[in-house]
Amino acid sequence: MAKGPVSTSSDDELPFETQEPIAADERSFFGGQPQKPSAPNARAALPASLAGQEHYHGHRERLRDRFREQGDAALADYEILELLLFRLIPRRDTKPIAKALIERFGSLAGVFGAPQALLMEVKGVGEAVALDLKLISTVAHRTLKSELRSKQVLSSWSSVIQYCHAAMAHETREQFRILFLDKRNVLIADEVQGRGTVDHTPVYPREVVKRALELSATAMILVHNHPSGDPTPSRADIDMTKVIIDAAKALDITVHDHVIIGRDGHVSLKGLKLI
Repeated sequence: MAKGPVSTSSDDELPFETQEPIAADERSFFGGQPQKPSAPNARAALPASLAGQEHYHGHRERLRDRFREQGDAALADYEILELLLFRLIPRRDTKPIAKALIERFGSLAGVFGAPQALLMEVKGVGEAVALDLKLISTVAHRTLKSELRSKQVLSSWSSVIQYCHAAMAHETREQFRILFLDKRNVLIADEVQGRGTVDHTPVYPREVVKRALELSATAMILVHNHPSGDPTPSRADIDMTKVIIDAAKALDITVHDHVIIGRDGHVSLKGLKLI
């Protein structure tokens, strides 16, 4: 059994630092917007709060109608995000914010997977909205995870991949996750054993096996992500997996697979016949 750490690695990535942003809450951001002078007509007599809403009020109703009548297929990603932001920022134009979020993080999944600090770097997104977006992301992850409970994981492989992708694909740092299974291959626990940098996570085979014994697990599925987006296994990934397999085998614990998650796909070491 290995005594020291074995590290995962994706060679192409370089470390970077995430700085804590200094951002105002989205409500105060919009509160300081200058008002265009109104023409001397009937609209000028409207209260300022109503006059400020007119330019997007009809747009919100039209967007809701399209979603209600045609479903999500009729809307672009930024429009789906707009619908959500309507409720989080009820009295301001959210279209520019939705477009900025999609542009920054690439997709809806990227937005919900982004760290709170990075969300707050987008102009108009403050702590309140960033927390709400992370809450929605957590609800989605918990929903996917609940679908794995009381099921034989190996017969629900697509659900396993979907859950792991939602939980890890857009993480900015590597994390090493283990799905612990009982003798019927039913999920006992899903735990993150380590978090690292953009291209490195320390993994201790002794601790992995120790935790499996504590949970009375008889099998495991290893999972980690590559923040670079490319799920291709490195030599360190392969070597680390073999060390864990050997350590677990001595205690009659089976390692079914090691899955590497990228932003747009995944790789199974078993599928590649590397284990």
